[in-house]
Amino acid sequence: MSHHNLLHDSADELGSIRVFDDGQYRVLSFAEGDEQSRIRLSTPHVLQHEYTQAMTLPLLFCQPKRICILGLGGGALLNALYYAIPNVQITAVELRQEVLDAAQMYFKLPQGKRVTLEVANATDRLEEGLTKKVDLLMTDIYNTEGMDRAVLQESFISNCAKNIKEDGWLALNCWNDYKNHDELNELIKRHFVDVRALDTGTGNWVIIAGKKKNHSTGKELKNSAQKIGTQLGIPLTKWLSRLASL
Repeated sequence: MSHHNLLHDSADELGSIRVFDDGQYRVLSFAEGDEQSRIRLSTPHVLQHEYTQAMTLPLLFCQPKRICILGLGGGALLNALYYAIPNVQITAVELRQEVLDAAQMYFKLPQGKRVTLEVANATDRLEEGLTKKVDLLMTDIYNTEGMDRAVLQESFISNCAKNIKEDGWLALNCWNDYKNHDELNELIKRHFVDVRALDTGTGNWVIIAGKKKNHSTGKELKNSAQKIGTQLGIPLTKWLSRLASL
């Protein structure tokens, strides 16, 4: 990212927080060569990273009124969902105050009564229980060393399920190393009935899981993907075509 202008350079006890800008895109980075978040300045609500696009697939299976995002980063998911879903209530939980501050300052986060931003440890927040159960819980918890291993724990997956409504869904962003991780797959199946996943082709393995089985046909899902993909401005049918049951 040496060709980008450095807009922000700070650090906390967990590492560096940098924001780069080339006039077209803005990037949040926690380490050299890392892109934690990316937005196009002209359309900040259109998801740029493939894995974030794939994480919106639960929108084919539920119409959320309440969403919680664990791991704010630059707020790309928050921005996209706020823009695409009228009246949705979104809570984002971010561990690092410095990251939240950078997101608010540089990444055009939506503001208002529909958005709640919290600084907290996501694992602890789930343990104590969200204020209200959600229709969609999205976990994108990464740090300077990569994926937070807390998401692989029985207690974490169990607490995810406890904070999701009976017909709600979970979207979990993992490294591709967990593509054939039997222990993780079985753990999720213990708490969710409908478990599907896809390889984004960019190093991420995205798992989506529902507490109730969805019986939509392939044609119905494709039609929904075309409609919702248009609302989001992303190729959602592409990610649907890669989605398979676990």
